[in-house]
Amino acid sequence: MQQYNLPSSSQLNTRSLARIFDNKSESYKLFWFKAILEHVLKGESEISFDALVNTMLKNAWYMVSEFKLNLGPADAVEETVLYLHEISGIMPAEKEDKIIAFLESCEDRKFIQLKKRLCQNVPYRLQAPFMSDITQTIWKRQSATIDFINMQDGMIYHIENHPDVLEMRVLITDAWAEYLKANAGILMGWADYNLITYLQRRNPSVPGISSKIYPPQERKLNAAKEYWRAIIRASQAEKPLQDIYSGELLAEREISIDHFVPWSYVAHDELWNLIPTTRSVNSSKSNNLPDWDIYFPRLCETEYLAYRLVNEYDNMKDLQKSVNKCLKEHVNDDEVRHRLYRAGQSRQEFTGRLEEIILPAYESARNMGFGIWKYEL
Repeated sequence: MQQYNLPSSSQLNTRSLARIFDNKSESYKLFWFKAILEHVLKGESEISFDALVNTMLKNAWYMVSEFKLNLGPADAVEETVLYLHEISGIMPAEKEDKIIAFLESCEDRKFIQLKKRLCQNVPYRLQAPFMSDITQTIWKRQSATIDFINMQDGMIYHIENHPDVLEMRVLITDAWAEYLKANAGILMGWADYNLITYLQRRNPSVPGISSKIYPPQERKLNAAKEYWRAIIRASQAEKPLQDIYSGELLAEREISIDHFVPWSYVAHDELWNLIPTTRSVNSSKSNNLPDWDIYFPRLCETEYLAYRLVNEYDNMKDLQKSVNKCLKEHVNDDEVRHRLYRAGQSRQEFTGRLEEIILPAYESARNMGFGIWKYEL
């Protein structure tokens, strides 16, 4: 990933700004700063701790509930999101505005306490690089810390005290508000860079971390859908294609493309992990792993049938056109292309290589907590 040089300013201490993420054992500083930046971009300069915490939790929601990323062994952001998921009934891929609406209205006592816990240190310690003469004694009392921060020049924000910590507010100074708005793209990229490196350290075996820090995007699977439609047409003469989960015959105009190992783990649309199913089955499977013992043999059967049809019916122009387009868009690893899709393999060779590719991803996703699913009528 690229390194970021923050825009300089003749008025502001941007060297200290560049150090705000230097000492972090949890994710709080990253989410707090990103929340501040989001609210400043909306034109806000006086922002309650409650609003900032809600934005932090909204931003962490997808990483924890949808993508199951680990934020740290004792990370309070992760703990709060997991509790929110437990009490809210909100879907992992829910829209941001619905998540915020629940956060603003939720009066669950434990949830409120968890939110207050997120306000204990980070609002003050984020700006530690700006305070070279601060002593450990000051950190011990919240009121003393706030008084000290409010007496300092050059701070990003001062703090308005309140008996209820969630009602306390950050007061962004005018010069910093202008700087943050003027350089928002670079600063958000810098914060994301730091967040990605932090998450990679916490989740060393998880692929596609950079694709998992924002809500899941709609995926373009048209080429894969046309490929499987062509396979369905080509298979009619010998063995009509069945859904590997329900056993239903697949109608080419009604198929949905499923990621065998959930996209929220693999973060890619590689052909070896894509299988046709029905919309209702795909919705039922959701963000889960299919039972390996039941469905992997069926996956192999369908994948090998497609492989064989592609290689045996090379005179079918519509099939080859769909195949070529799909391979171009959905097979991006040259080693996989050579191992799995080269002609002349027996069923045993093909399925053995498919297992070598897909099983490590499946087992890693299971170890991260993705649930095991079986189709039920």
